[in-house]
Amino acid sequence: MRFERSAGILLHPTSLPGRFGIGDMGSEAYNFVNFLEAAGQRLWQVFPLGPTGYGDSPYQCFSAFAGNPLIISPEKLFEKGFLSAEDLNNSIHSDHHKIDYGAVINYKKTLLKKSFENYKKNHNGVKESFDEFCGQNKIWLEDYAFFMAAKDYHGGVVWTQWDKGLVHRDESALKSWQKKLADEILYYKFIQFQFFEQWKELRAYANDKGIKIIGDMPIFIAYDSADLWAHKELFTVDSEGSLETVAGVPPDYFSETGQLWGNPLYRWKVMEQDDFLWWRQRFAQLFEMIDIIRIDHFRGFDAYWEIPGTATTAQTGRWVKAPGEKLFLTVKKYLGELPIIAEDLGVITKSVTELRERLSFPGMKIMQFAFGTNMERKFLPHNYVQNCMVYTGSHDNDTTRAYFEKEKNNGTDIYTHAQKYLNYYGNDVVAQLIRAAYASVADVVVIPMQDILNLGGEARMNFPGTLGGNWTWRFTWDQVPHHLAQYYKELAALYERPPEPEKVVEIETEE
Repeated sequence: MRFERSAGILLHPTSLPGRFGIGDMGSEAYNFVNFLEAAGQRLWQVFPLGPTGYGDSPYQCFSAFAGNPLIISPEKLFEKGFLSAEDLNNSIHSDHHKIDYGAVINYKKTLLKKSFENYKKNHNGVKESFDEFCGQNKIWLEDYAFFMAAKDYHGGVVWTQWDKGLVHRDESALKSWQKKLADEILYYKFIQFQFFEQWKELRAYANDKGIKIIGDMPIFIAYDSADLWAHKELFTVDSEGSLETVAGVPPDYFSETGQLWGNPLYRWKVMEQDDFLWWRQRFAQLFEMIDIIRIDHFRGFDAYWEIPGTATTAQTGRWVKAPGEKLFLTVKKYLGELPIIAEDLGVITKSVTELRERLSFPGMKIMQFAFGTNMERKFLPHNYVQNCMVYTGSHDNDTTRAYFEKEKNNGTDIYTHAQKYLNYYGNDVVAQLIRAAYASVADVVVIPMQDILNLGGEARMNFPGTLGGNWTWRFTWDQVPHHLAQYYKELAALYERPPEPEKVVEIETEE
């Protein structure tokens, strides 16, 4: 489907300012929505919103359905009567520009546990809505809450190391453990209730201001997840949970040995038997949370890189066809029109492009990939089509300022080519790239907040293929010049994002 000509900003909620060690859904999230409105932006793009696991990556979550407890706002819990003013005063001491996940997880869990204990003492009028939430989300919530409670009991180890009865999901073992972990299971349900209540309010606030939220759907699930534990038959693992094949990509721009993601792959033939029920539930759940879905690694729905489960790099693998068109047409049959963006980066073949075009999903253009002799000319603005999304960079790239500074120092022709293309020989190449993106025919332009603020490499979000130190960046309002919102509002208006309503011209006629 085609999207309205518009502009937006990419910023994950964890990167918002605030005094609780990590961005959350409290007052600063609403301040950011106000900034988007003042800046003439119609889109707010975020990463996956699930509960992060190993490496703190939003692309490796304990559930494909649940929300991230770390971005629950203590302020909102206080407003609902589940925390005291004293609880909020004991805020974490942290670097305002960087998340210390170890400290934040312990701090937030203490607050969330306290809010649950207070709920048990006094329901504060939410028991009925809590029970309703549990009933409406039973298809995923039961497994997720059970999974997390069992994980806590077993010291946080991967589920294959739990009690064997739980690993194999023996009926008698499940009943016994469910009774044993009843309070912990209820805790995880309550926390999800709070997450979705807060997110629903925040999304409604944004929508009321004409701002839509673009969310992210990772193509694969995490190995250590409730999804795999509860539905092993849908994924490429054996009865013990050992990986038969895993996901990744072959050697590319980011890595000479490829990327070994380690996620289990799908048993597509099994999934087809019930009209892709698991996928339909997943899409329906995500559309309850956001307005537009960006599908990560879309090319995997045409063909995916299958790597043996015992491989140590992604070099050993093969391409396997996937039933992508059948999947999306089936989901559309049940759910209706799908506002989807396809992340079509990497090794893109003709068949991937044809699949995306048949489904009318807009693809992505990354401006950092456009300039220089050995780069991809399809990302130069004069080669864009209307039905596409343009970004200066992505979460896997360095900030645009740092990228061009590095290439300038390295003496490549990337920087000089950009200068010639933009007909700009000053120092602020980032602003010129953003202007070129706004001026292009692309229906949608989304700029990472780091580039909006013209920040350097200290603000990079992720280094693909590395563990530790990723996903930690946060901004503060003192980094935002007072004129910035007005500047972007004027830029959006200048390049008709969105288009101005057509004026009705009244023609006088002779009687």
